[in-house]
Amino acid sequence: MRQHWKRLADGVELAVSQTDKFKTGLLGVTLTIPLSEDTATAGALIPEVLSRGSRNHPSMEALSAATDSLYGAFLGPVVRQRGESQCVSLLCSFIGDRYALDGAAVLEPAAGLTGEVLLDPATEGGLFRQDYVECERVNLADRIQARVNDKRSWAVFRLIQEMCAGEVYAVDKLGDADRARAMTRAELWVAYQELLAGAKVNFYYGGSANPERVEDAIRRFFAPLLNGRDAPVHCTVKAEPSGPVRTAVDSMEVTQGKLAMGFRTGGITMENGDYPALLVLNAMYGGSANSKLFLNVREKLSLCYYASSMIDKLKGLMVVSSGVEFAQFDRAQEAILAQLEAIRQGDFTRDELTAAARTVSNSIRGRLDSQGQMEDDRLTCLLFHPASGEGETLIQAVEGVTADRVAEAARKLKLDTIYRLTGKES
Repeated sequence: MRQHWKRLADGVELAVSQTDKFKTGLLGVTLTIPLSEDTATAGALIPEVLSRGSRNHPSMEALSAATDSLYGAFLGPVVRQRGESQCVSLLCSFIGDRYALDGAAVLEPAAGLTGEVLLDPATEGGLFRQDYVECERVNLADRIQARVNDKRSWAVFRLIQEMCAGEVYAVDKLGDADRARAMTRAELWVAYQELLAGAKVNFYYGGSANPERVEDAIRRFFAPLLNGRDAPVHCTVKAEPSGPVRTAVDSMEVTQGKLAMGFRTGGITMENGDYPALLVLNAMYGGSANSKLFLNVREKLSLCYYASSMIDKLKGLMVVSSGVEFAQFDRAQEAILAQLEAIRQGDFTRDELTAAARTVSNSIRGRLDSQGQMEDDRLTCLLFHPASGEGETLIQAVEGVTADRVAEAARKLKLDTIYRLTGKES
């Protein structure tokens, strides 16, 4: 695989992962703006409205027919959060030319359709179509409110809200349900114009086409975006908790409690030399089926229905997520912290270290087998740390992590916030 990067204008970049590994190509365009309560709802709503139809393909049926004509291509919206930025994307997946009839070009028409959907939407009276806006704002509001239905992810969401209260990071990337319902098409149109004019723009292509051909397609079909812009992205890292450990409790009609615990990593992020050790630590602690949380807290002590850990490599956070009986909150919390203390003291075997490193390495290699995950990883690197390695370089660093470095990374973790979701009667 050959990686290419080029600045097309100030604030506008193109990344190409040239490879014959896949039968498909993936083209993505991402517009990144600062995450804000004032703009997040519109940012999440815009790509959904755009995906309803363009001027030349003014309905979902017409767009579906257009993608079908490209050998069943897929074109869809994605809204992501990276640090304290909101990333609004359109991704188009399509077969490689060598699999098309007579080797017909597919990249160019796919790029043309993607550019059309983004830049030439279906309108009426110079604004987005009223029926499209009305439908999608209801869909978005319902999607935001449906978060609470998955109590496991809801507990993590609430933990982050409490842990990062007062930080931009705590703003929901989907915005606010009430704002979504109240959004007018005039307001949304203004937000759309501001997004096109001011966002940082990243183009990504993964597939067999050469970079020059990809750049030609981008310049042809996305010309209005190729003007310079000052579009900074941010991610503020707080290395230590700002005070004593905080505890937040919510009560709902649930039969299983949720315990989520948030740690600051001591400033370790993907830009830090200790990042490989943090990855191995996470796998050993709760990020794998052989982790201490799974084998000891869940299996041996039977204190949790599930227990796992995950990290945010940009923000410098680790979150432990678990499901517990209401009467076991304190015991589960003590056991979870005890497993971290064991790692801090170096109380783990060489086999555990090897298994954790292998888990991380296999995960990284697995992401290199997915077009979508490659795009997702590349976007993160382009926005925040272009020189970082997420492939073989990182794998080598992970496999070289020592027991002392894992223990040191564990000692840097500081508990910041504890969140408990309890039943109404507990």
